[in-house]
Amino acid sequence: MAKIEKVELRMVDLVPKVKRTDAIQSFVSQETPIVTITDSDGASGTGYSYTIGTGGSSVMRLLADHLAPRIIGDDADMIEAIWHKLEFATHATTIGAITSIALAAIDTALWDLRAKKQGLPLWKLAGGAKEKAPLYTTEGGWLHIEPQALVDDALQAKEKGFRGSKVKIGKPTGAEDFARLAAMRKALGDEYEIMTDCNQGFTVDEAIRRADRLREIDLAWIEEPLPADDIDGHVRLSRSTSTPIAVGESLYSIRHFREYMQKGGCSIVQVDVGRIGGITPWLKVAHAAEAFDMPVSAHFLMELHVSLACAVQNGKYVEYIPQLDELTGKRMKIVDGYGYAPTEPGIGIDWDWDKLKKLSIAEFEKTIVK
Repeated sequence: MAKIEKVELRMVDLVPKVKRTDAIQSFVSQETPIVTITDSDGASGTGYSYTIGTGGSSVMRLLADHLAPRIIGDDADMIEAIWHKLEFATHATTIGAITSIALAAIDTALWDLRAKKQGLPLWKLAGGAKEKAPLYTTEGGWLHIEPQALVDDALQAKEKGFRGSKVKIGKPTGAEDFARLAAMRKALGDEYEIMTDCNQGFTVDEAIRRADRLREIDLAWIEEPLPADDIDGHVRLSRSTSTPIAVGESLYSIRHFREYMQKGGCSIVQVDVGRIGGITPWLKVAHAAEAFDMPVSAHFLMELHVSLACAVQNGKYVEYIPQLDELTGKRMKIVDGYGYAPTEPGIGIDWDWDKLKKLSIAEFEKTIVK
């Protein structure tokens, strides 16, 4: 039994490569908490999570003051036990983003450690369903981008073999959203998928109205049309349209997903490792979705989600948004629009430790030892 002897904490604040806007906000920075866990055999694993610009300092204090000290001396291979221990230790503050983001960084580090020690890539250790998953791109579909630029970006993605492009919607009028999407459909043809993302920007009635207006575009899905905690509203919307409804990036508990699936409030699950609390609960949600015959198209974190999409049978798409280029050496392998799961043991992220240490915010660096 190898016990956890050391936990190293750091955070990097990354600036997005392109301007990112949606119906309710601008994504101007990516605070990235990073956790490295070392066991008594000298083996180590690294995990991470993210914010979209706020809350990173709170995540780091939660890790340093409450979570990381509790796992020193634990058996590093008892990942399920550790996850539940940490969740219970913070039960007064769960379920919510800050706790889930912190849990995710620790849990992912433990899976990385386990996979390395067993000599397996994450996608095989976690299930091994397939070696590649199709990609769709979001980077060219932000809300401020003009229609012709949307079309041009999607045409380039289609030429590279990508299976679809996602466009943010939520313009002041439905006519504006329709015009942008109609221009894309006309240029791209019927086979290329067009996804849309509302970022929780609509009321139920407005979502129903716009879904009806967009029906002829034949969308792959409408994502987060309503506030994430409005399950009944999503049920009402799902019953009113044939267009699939996708949810998940703003859900922080496996029980939230259970309610959505049981009540028919969604038909596509977008569970996010960084928001759900790590790989441990991610896999539970994915397997539950399979029982409901629902695909999983994970949100963001493509460098990690490519392995998880390949681990489960119902892994549908990986969302292409490059985010770790400044911190890594080798990039995710992409061939003909497919992302390939890394083959080396662990989660397969090639951290550039020199760059990472240079970009780390000094006030959040901390090492916790026995």
